[in-house]
Amino acid sequence: MKTVNSLSGGKTSAYIAANYHADFNVFALVRTDDKNCLFPDAKLRQIVSDKIGQEFIGTLEDDMIIYTMLDLEQFIGTKIHWVTGKTFDEVIRRNKNTNETIYLPNVTQRFCTTEMKLQPLFDWWRETINEPVEMRIGFRANEMRRAKTMIEKTNKNGLSTFKAIVGKSKNGNRNKWSDIEWQKPVFPLIDDIIFKDKIEEYWKDKPVRFAYMNNCIGCFHRNEVLLKFMSEKHPNKFDWFVNAENSVDGSRTFKNGMTYEKIRNWKTQMNLFEDDFNECDSGYCGL
Repeated sequence: MKTVNSLSGGKTSAYIAANYHADFNVFALVRTDDKNCLFPDAKLRQIVSDKIGQEFIGTLEDDMIIYTMLDLEQFIGTKIHWVTGKTFDEVIRRNKNTNETIYLPNVTQRFCTTEMKLQPLFDWWRETINEPVEMRIGFRANEMRRAKTMIEKTNKNGLSTFKAIVGKSKNGNRNKWSDIEWQKPVFPLIDDIIFKDKIEEYWKDKPVRFAYMNNCIGCFHRNEVLLKFMSEKHPNKFDWFVNAENSVDGSRTFKNGMTYEKIRNWKTQMNLFEDDFNECDSGYCGL
């Protein structure tokens, strides 16, 4: 069974890439079409475009993630496969005829993770390998609960499945779907009892740059105070989330009971600093 390191751009999955050799290292890039979020370095934009095989305008994660993945590839001396799916704009633009925003993801409907992380990873796997693989997941020794939840979702063969099109109906009018076995999740950091402190120590003197926090700037898993901080740290990217909510006239929001416009306009009682938050505030892609 071939091995795959699933990379997010954070220190933990990067630690796996650096210390656990795999047949493949794969990174799923979240993109946006919004030129207000244009990645500032034209040369690097072209490098990324070449890696993903289509135009790269920008990402709704911290721009530092681009430097992270390029640095990491140089550091480990092994190719990292970049994959990407629909842009976030396309994911929420459900009506292709009118470009109308129909639905926004939230904590109970995390289709952004499925369409921008899992789908492109699956498509790459299907084209490149197309047989079950051992997928290394970056859960640390204190995240056994997350690992247990993932394992419980596997089938009787211990494999995760992905619902995908496998053909057409007899009359050709409908797609035929099936649950395809594609990965066996494994957790090397749990097996080897690796905690965050060891990972932080490892990267102290290494030539790899990392973002302050991973995941989308406006990730709905984050609390309102951190989102307010992100609106100040990355105003153009946060505005993308405000505009997405406004495009559905307030009928749907990323967070229940709170709009991102209110979060952006909130007057804080004190200045917010990076040290006021930690990884627990950051949220995650539900993986």
